[in-house]
Amino acid sequence: MFLLLKTYKTEIDPTPKQKQKINKTIGTCRYIYNFYLAHNKELHEEGKPFQSAKTFSVWLNNEYLPAHPECSWIKEVSSKSVKKAMEDANTAFTRFFNGQSGFPRFKKKYKSDVKMYFVKNNEKDCQCERHRIKIPTLGWVKLKEKGYIPTTREGFVIRSGTVSRKAGSYYVTAVVDLPVSEKPAPVGDGLGIDLGIKEFAVLSDGTVKKNINKTSRVRKLEKKLKREQRCLSRKYEDLKKRKDKQNKQKGEATRQNIQRQKLKVQKIHQKLDNIRSDYINKCVSEIVKTKPSYITIENLNVSGMMKNRHLAKAVASQKFYEFRAKLTAKCREMGIELRVVDRWYPSSKTCHACSRIKKDLKLSDREYVCECGYHADRDVNASLNLRDAKAYVIA
Repeated sequence: MFLLLKTYKTEIDPTPKQKQKINKTIGTCRYIYNFYLAHNKELHEEGKPFQSAKTFSVWLNNEYLPAHPECSWIKEVSSKSVKKAMEDANTAFTRFFNGQSGFPRFKKKYKSDVKMYFVKNNEKDCQCERHRIKIPTLGWVKLKEKGYIPTTREGFVIRSGTVSRKAGSYYVTAVVDLPVSEKPAPVGDGLGIDLGIKEFAVLSDGTVKKNINKTSRVRKLEKKLKREQRCLSRKYEDLKKRKDKQNKQKGEATRQNIQRQKLKVQKIHQKLDNIRSDYINKCVSEIVKTKPSYITIENLNVSGMMKNRHLAKAVASQKFYEFRAKLTAKCREMGIELRVVDRWYPSSKTCHACSRIKKDLKLSDREYVCECGYHADRDVNASLNLRDAKAYVIA
């Protein structure tokens, strides 16, 4: 037996007072994150050394807050959440210094994904029952999906978690210690997966995972999203016309309408995101249930594909990165070896029968026809080549 850390995310139903506290904590964390970035920018301009999260926390509590009592509201929220915001900002700077990402940006009020962090301090914290969960500084909060998170009465331990807000809804993400017994290694055949835009995934065993974005349900929601976005755009145009003092009262009403319309757009975006994520979860589960001895995928250059303005929307909606992340986690849990082939590996251009490379293969060529007489679907040929690839890296 060994312990496995697993995250569970589900929607919660907090009371009005709890919502107010969550919103206040998230707002404070956003302020601290931006304050940390601005403070280090000032230090850099003055030629002073960079402050880490720990040094900034000491300076904030011992020097800045005593000198600025008007900012004492920072102390009214969870200190763990505030420190986590500093650590996140420090991580953003570290990634920038290492060349892994661009310069950190300030988090906007309605566009940034800021979360309320909590951690288990004692046995009474972070308890969970079938219909509710106990969160430090909030108390017991109702769960909308009952029985999804493992309960503490069954012996499971919640180490930490976050509370987030999106499109008017609130969600809790709990990190749980799960006792997992060692499972025997799968003994089935290997599996190659070729991801694409026309079809979401084509497997070497002939299985095809269709593109969820071509279904009528998603297309209807996308049409509805366009209408609501046009409505939101018209409201912004109307607000610009009401800047004079005579229409000040009407302008306030227009701002309230904008906020309501924004929420409608956000809810449609959230619904589309949930449909796509749910489809990815089902695909990963179905693939892993076949118990292959190994799975081979390609290291796609998604950022490079997104630069093509004709394909950017289609690539983004497929969520290739999320698929790879969830497949990696599931393979580790099930003891399946996940192989990742280099992005320059010519899986589509190589003939599976004679290994000849067809350099003049175009994207519009959906059938692979070789001089040796081999004829197959382009994506099936690529998945077979990925399955039999010899050069790979284990994820």
